[in-house]
Amino acid sequence: DVQFVESGGGLVQTGGSLTLSCAASGFIFDDFVIGWFRQAPGKEREGVACISKIGGYTYYADSVKGRFTISYDNAKNTVFLQMNSLNPEDTGVYFCANGPSEYHGHSLVYTGPATFLSWGQGTQVTVSS
Repeated sequence: DVQFVESGGGLVQTGGSLTLSCAASGFIFDDFVIGWFRQAPGKEREGVACISKIGGYTYYADSVKGRFTISYDNAKNTVFLQMNSLNPEDTGVYFCANGPSEYHGHSLVYTGPATFLSWGQGTQVTVSS
């Protein structure tokens, strides 16, 4: 079975940093991208960052470019999300999931949460002002 286990969330002050981990199992990473998403209370789930194993192509939402970095550890089948310069708008439950690999030239195409297949339980990130 496909399984994702997220960890690393917590409470930080504005300007702080956190690193989230997503341990993945039960599927061939080469065939998919792994995405990080977040959902704040009363808001829709939004994509934060995605990465493809082949080529290491990445996608970032405009709101996190320059502050967040997505990466993976092939040996551990784990995807990380390094989050710096956090602000209260980054508060939410962060999920990881696997989705379709689509490219436009050398860019990874973000296809939206509805196209992602299996999801973890999420980890809470709270940024205090």
